[in-house]
Amino acid sequence: MKQAKQDIPIRIDSPNAVARQQTDFGDATNYGTFGAEYFTLTEGTDLTPLLEGLKDDRCQSPHWGYVVDGALTVTYTDGTDEVDETGDLFYWPPGHTLRADEDTDFVLFSPQHEHGEVLDRVRHNMDKST
Repeated sequence: MKQAKQDIPIRIDSPNAVARQQTDFGDATNYGTFGAEYFTLTEGTDLTPLLEGLKDDRCQSPHWGYVVDGALTVTYTDGTDEVDETGDLFYWPPGHTLRADEDTDFVLFSPQHEHGEVLDRVRHNMDKST
């Protein structure tokens, strides 16, 4: 689920401040501590091979985030794609992979334990390929 800035409902609109809020933007029930992550990917980077060995060879952690600059294609287990671009807020449920369509910086907020396991698998697969 992605949300472009202009599509986020305005809750406060004054000459000095605008506050937008998207409600019901994913569910964090049953997740513990969250981590915050800042990623930089170069154009063409595809994480799919690095997720091999996880369930469905996909990231099994949910993420909430923001594309600072660039564009990503997220592919879900059911085969659907979503393009998240500069300025988009997003929620990625478990069961996804991604590819950088251009040089991209993005921020994630993720359950620390679940995403830690994914990052460990990515590092393991990177070590195998060197």
